[in-house]
Amino acid sequence: MPRTTSTAAAVAALLAAAALGLAPHQAQAAAMDAATTHASDTSSASTSEPRFHDIPGSGGITLKGNVFTPAGAQSGRSYPLIVLPTSWGLPQIEYIAQARQLADSGYVVVSYTSRGFWLSGGRIEVAGPPDVADVSAVIDWALANTPADAQHIGLGGVSYGAGISLLASAHDPRIKAVVALSGWADIIDSIYSGRTQHLQAAALLGGAGYLTGRPGPELQGILGDFLGSRLDREPQMIEWGKARSAAYQVDRINANGPAVMMGNAWGDTIFPPNQYADFFEKLTGPKRLEFRPGDHATAEATGLLGLPNDTWTNAHRWFDRYLKGERNGVDSEAPVQIKPRSDSGYEGYADWKSVGSGGSEKLALSDSEHVWANVDSGADGGIVFLSSVLDQLAQAPPVASIPLLPRAFAAVWQSQRYDADRRVRGTVKLHTTVTPTAGDGTFVAYLYDVGPLGVGKLVTNAPYTFHGKTPGQAFGVDLDLFSTAYDMPAGHRLAVVVDTVDPLYIEHNPAGAQLTFSSPRTDPSYVSVPLREQ
Repeated sequence: MPRTTSTAAAVAALLAAAALGLAPHQAQAAAMDAATTHASDTSSASTSEPRFHDIPGSGGITLKGNVFTPAGAQSGRSYPLIVLPTSWGLPQIEYIAQARQLADSGYVVVSYTSRGFWLSGGRIEVAGPPDVADVSAVIDWALANTPADAQHIGLGGVSYGAGISLLASAHDPRIKAVVALSGWADIIDSIYSGRTQHLQAAALLGGAGYLTGRPGPELQGILGDFLGSRLDREPQMIEWGKARSAAYQVDRINANGPAVMMGNAWGDTIFPPNQYADFFEKLTGPKRLEFRPGDHATAEATGLLGLPNDTWTNAHRWFDRYLKGERNGVDSEAPVQIKPRSDSGYEGYADWKSVGSGGSEKLALSDSEHVWANVDSGADGGIVFLSSVLDQLAQAPPVASIPLLPRAFAAVWQSQRYDADRRVRGTVKLHTTVTPTAGDGTFVAYLYDVGPLGVGKLVTNAPYTFHGKTPGQAFGVDLDLFSTAYDMPAGHRLAVVVDTVDPLYIEHNPAGAQLTFSSPRTDPSYVSVPLREQ
């Protein structure tokens, strides 16, 4: 209980300071004081306690960090090292609960505030080369100033810390194990999937960056171009994203051979699960992939407060196996572990391709549908964070009354009622033919579970944007919806809905634009729904 209370006190101090309008350095100082004071009140010979340090980063900046060493560490003995870069917008106290638990089990743990945020120096580089170099600089410092073992080094983090960790493992061969939770492997496929800007996600990240840190000039320009829909700058934005995506450095990661564990939530509105699954399949070393209900970082949140948490329990097991050599069985379990949104137990698979191994339900989209753009039909993906958290806690995803959707603004296709359960697993795929009245446009595809009263619960969705098409000329579209694991009861039916406006995304439909979705005889339109074996 003292550990949980100490962490809660620090987090409460941080939130209170922020609420009072204190500057980032004042807010973090208040939180650090709370953590340190409470630690001194509850310290014991058997419990590790944090020591706060200024750590030299790359390029001469100073990173604010804290260090936990095993209680009663013996002189002359070395211990496995774990480095934890912080999440976007969070200070070094983020991992105090987990760092203490790891130290109590025999690790040296160094956590630091990522550059550009709070009291750390530099500018926000969004996991650019300076951030990757910071990881190596922190490792160097830890080896010189703590009883860390140079042969057993792990790296981990949540969100921003996860993205930095994956990238650093491509550049520093000393890293033997990585735990990347709620992060990204492909930042382009995360907030620009379907060539569509994820508006709420980008705005949230940008706002948090300005509130808690100092965005560099490159980030300011990229963010302005992205939210301003500067298509002339699209190639530069994509190259910027590739340089910050581990998916484009997977060969270097495989050459270094770290053991990589990744975890994410089905409803992550910042970094959707598809890009993690694709990256996981390309890794050749020891690897593990976990998906659970929730939104961005919500699956790990209770663990950051020191409470029991499946994600962090498995993270500890992963580090124990690949840094300590413990035979705890984590490497003999199925590498892919998923928990359906119905809150049933975990399912294990040999690889991502085996998810949905029961075949697929192909729904024919045979009727031609014509919609007017620029009007929200009422079919939406929800609100960033809030909607998927409600689904996680209460199995209450966004809903829409399918019979009441205005057909002038939404194309709708429905299956027959199913006499048995359907267990949707994996990535739903849409294939259709679109004829636009304008060269540019956006549409969003949704899959709903429709009950007897016509109320549809959102199963998954994804946006699609096109530019430079010939008005009046049809073209084919293949779109992967966001991966999920959803159990649909018997007596329900599936509905596919397509409209042109969703608050989650920026849309590119000119005024008065129209879209026609057709199913040519030579190229029928359909939605393919992957299922688990019954």
